[in-house]
Amino acid sequence: MDNPHPWAETLPLLYEHLWARLIRGVHDRHAPARHPVLATVSAQGVPQARTLVLRGADKPTATLTFYTDLHSAKVEELRTSPLAALHIWDASAHLQMRIDASVTLMTGDDVSDIWQRLPEHSRLAYSSNAAPGTPIADSLAYSKTPDQAAFAVLRLDIQAIDALHLGPDHRRARFTRADEWAGQWLVP
Repeated sequence: MDNPHPWAETLPLLYEHLWARLIRGVHDRHAPARHPVLATVSAQGVPQARTLVLRGADKPTATLTFYTDLHSAKVEELRTSPLAALHIWDASAHLQMRIDASVTLMTGDDVSDIWQRLPEHSRLAYSSNAAPGTPIADSLAYSKTPDQAAFAVLRLDIQAIDALHLGPDHRRARFTRADEWAGQWLVP
């Protein structure tokens, strides 16, 4: 049987395909890479995972961009340990991506241009009111007031991408910044 996913047969094709999927996630609301799971570690050493919206993917610099509320728990976790993992499952391609990254938190003047381009309804996610996760009396007992001071950008500098393709023959590869993304096949 022919492989329905020939992009998984060589390291260069696989690497190009991974980036095509990531870039598509920025522009296509229905792409699996649009909503990856970001994992960090709490101050108590407990793994924390949450879904974010991918806002930017730049292959030449191997970076991904996300927006967040500066008051969210993930910001404090990343200030303590600026390392994160990202998980993407793309069912249509039978492809799992696990990404290791170092994270840079950008705020204030560094992100004011991005804030100015955000639609008004999107700005509601970044509020000066109670922090995300604050207990409330019932499900709608909160208000949101857009506040640029609460807006932050997470820039993930990718260190490694582990790709697992579950095709007729399973294939797994790891690409690292340290080997200039040449890649290495791994046992799946």
